[in-house]
Amino acid sequence: MRVQDFLLAPGDFLISRSNTLDKVGRTVLFRGEIENCSYPDLLMRFRVDETQVTNEYLEGYLRSSIVRTYIQRSASGTSGSMVKINKSTVEKIPVVLPTLPEQKAIADLLSTWDEAIEKTERLIQAKEKRFKELLRELIAEQINREKETGWKKVRIGSFLTESRIQDRDNDPKKRLSVRLHLKGVEVREYRGTESDGATAYFIRKAGQFIYGKQNIFKGAVGIVPLELDGYSSTQDIPAFDVADHVDKHWLLFLFSYSNFYKKLELYASGSGSKRLQPKELFRMKISLPPFEVQQKIAEALFFAQEEIDLLKQLAEKYKTQKRGLMQKMLTGEWRVKQEGVKSHGK
Repeated sequence: MRVQDFLLAPGDFLISRSNTLDKVGRTVLFRGEIENCSYPDLLMRFRVDETQVTNEYLEGYLRSSIVRTYIQRSASGTSGSMVKINKSTVEKIPVVLPTLPEQKAIADLLSTWDEAIEKTERLIQAKEKRFKELLRELIAEQINREKETGWKKVRIGSFLTESRIQDRDNDPKKRLSVRLHLKGVEVREYRGTESDGATAYFIRKAGQFIYGKQNIFKGAVGIVPLELDGYSSTQDIPAFDVADHVDKHWLLFLFSYSNFYKKLELYASGSGSKRLQPKELFRMKISLPPFEVQQKIAEALFFAQEEIDLLKQLAEKYKTQKRGLMQKMLTGEWRVKQEGVKSHGK
């Protein structure tokens, strides 16, 4: 085979023919974004008759839940993870085809949502970049500032006290876990095979600082939220009462700084899977600012993070609205108003 046989041209569609079930059949329209671009064997290429269907309409249609469901049901494979589709599967995809002007109107309407989603996601990226800079300015660059008025070099053990209230109820549905990558504290999935009393669990209280011994180096750290007050975890996920002169949210932001939590592995012990024991954590020294400074730092970072969270919620709403719109428009349940169709037919 020649490389030229695999070169793409604007208007080519590419579809994943071999992948995991959630990714097989994913489709993209090549618009000439890259010169001399070729495609790999794991993709199939096809073109359409543009006198019957517009590329932009079909691109949206092939990404709809209707087509995704069809492809997933048609995929086959003996592997537990990888499945395949073939040329016949693609050719048999059922497509609803309104008139060309209506197709163009639908594609333009969907592109409005795409633009809103893209702008919001770009804004999120910019805000996240600024948050990292702010975190570095307010946390990292102040680590060695104990010479300033009120700043002190202290051991972490001077303001954290491990909580070891044993869980007597031992309810397996009230277990909590700490997610990786600073994703916070959540309810642990219930495992029906757990043996009663096989492992000791300890009650955790809202506002306690908590971390995973094995994964704190990967951002498994958080504050127990109010809704998980009274839930429990094992000694592998210890929790701590925070002294009154330390703002727990400032403390969480300190542990959220990647250079800080990654270096904690240096204090971990164990020959196989390393764990950071509380006694080792307690020995670490940090620069502790006055309480009012802690509060100001935490407040600035909290509002910056909240802005990002709100933008992420907005982006998700746009995506949900687009999915709903696609479902209605691409099945013909909703039709574009005639004046919109006429403007695209000119």
